[in-house]
Amino acid sequence: MRILLTGANGYIGMRLLPELLEQGHEVVCAVRNKNRFSSNKDLAKQVEIVEIDFLQNSEMPEKIKNIDIAYYLIHSMSGNTKDFDSQEAEAAKNFNKFMAKTSVKQVIYLSGMVNQDELSKHLKSRKAVEDILYDGNYHLTVLRAAIIVGSGSSSFEIIRDLCEKLPVMITPRWVRTKCQPTAIRDVIKFLTGVIGHEECYDLSFDIGGPDILTYKEMMEKYAEIRELKLWIFTVPIMSPKLSSHWLYFVTSTSYKLAQNLVDSMSIEVIAKDNKLEKILEIETIPYKEAIKMAFYKIEQNQVISSWKDSLSSGRFKKELNKYIQVPKYGCRFDKQQKKTENPEEALNKIWSIGGLNGWYYGNWLWKIRGYLDKIAGGVGLRRGRTHPSQLSPGDSLDFWRVLLADKQEKRLLLFAEMKVPGEAWLEFCIDDDNIVHQTATFRPKGLFGRLYWYSMYPFHYFIFEGMITRIANAKPEKSSSN
Repeated sequence: MRILLTGANGYIGMRLLPELLEQGHEVVCAVRNKNRFSSNKDLAKQVEIVEIDFLQNSEMPEKIKNIDIAYYLIHSMSGNTKDFDSQEAEAAKNFNKFMAKTSVKQVIYLSGMVNQDELSKHLKSRKAVEDILYDGNYHLTVLRAAIIVGSGSSSFEIIRDLCEKLPVMITPRWVRTKCQPTAIRDVIKFLTGVIGHEECYDLSFDIGGPDILTYKEMMEKYAEIRELKLWIFTVPIMSPKLSSHWLYFVTSTSYKLAQNLVDSMSIEVIAKDNKLEKILEIETIPYKEAIKMAFYKIEQNQVISSWKDSLSSGRFKKELNKYIQVPKYGCRFDKQQKKTENPEEALNKIWSIGGLNGWYYGNWLWKIRGYLDKIAGGVGLRRGRTHPSQLSPGDSLDFWRVLLADKQEKRLLLFAEMKVPGEAWLEFCIDDDNIVHQTATFRPKGLFGRLYWYSMYPFHYFIFEGMITRIANAKPEKSSSN
């Protein structure tokens, strides 16, 4: 079948795409920016890519007119707290307009469980989108999930951060709320299992794992698997705002996503039935097994996608193409260059920068800058990086965003998402003479921006000079003898 995959750059989309191709489907990936299509090169050769922004009433690409199935995987919750619901409704309406001009027979929508009388703003928005999609001229299949557990998922990463960093927790009441987590592998099975399945047309299904747990129990079971000591004490006085700040400072989530998550965590999300499991003959994975599977992927460096790489995890919600041309005028620069005797190793060093590897020099200063950024409402250093040695345009890298990553051209360009009074770029490249070039560019905003640059200049010189020295002096790793 010919399938349109919206949200192809998202956490679910990137997990779903390989499965669709493996099953022999022809896939058209819809993204807002082709340059951010971050799947691997082998997969990219097997798909067609179209640029569509469903928040804009733009022209429909010819490539999507002749489709059989469409996945609707567009969400805006982590982008803001005020108007994400109106944005989600607008995107759904525009999607229906597009689909009216196609040959689509079935649309598959991944939503949230909405079985309570009182719903959070997030779940109300999901239900509103579902109602809009039911007005489309196609058969709709809705899959309603609670927490999705898998390497790189926002829920898993938050639980991981909390349990790994805080052996003793004083928690709000929402940790006693019950939910029904689902393994990402099961979500993908459900999403692919309903393709063309007429018994699933024009129906909504709850999809949940076999365990119903409180958030406290989920953390305790995580700690048990990781062999961590964990003490959790619950207090009734922690307000939603205070809870949001608590999640924001302790975990790698953005404050806006933390607000929306806390709003949802007071609502029980438990499946009404498991009839779709019976229809598709799927035996769902227990929570503890899902955690073990997630860690296997992490330990093997096989994390396909992470919520942290979405634009909404950062400071700038606009498309980043406008920043890929580094300005030359009205800017301040720190330019360093050093000859390297091992250009391949220096390039590998550049491609492995950040995350657990750190920034090679003055890491304690980088960490202080990360803490200050968090206090100022920025992203801090906790996002890390998805893969220890691979980078693609659009990836998050601590408090930077990858704009360009071309290993053949030996060039890496990063854009700052930390809180600064202006805009900042950091570029690495190696020329034909094996000289490593490292350029920090800052375009200040107003007088305060200029004062910021000059106040930081001594630290920049110290850090950047040490960083390029470590990169240029990189040596091949010695192979162990048998």
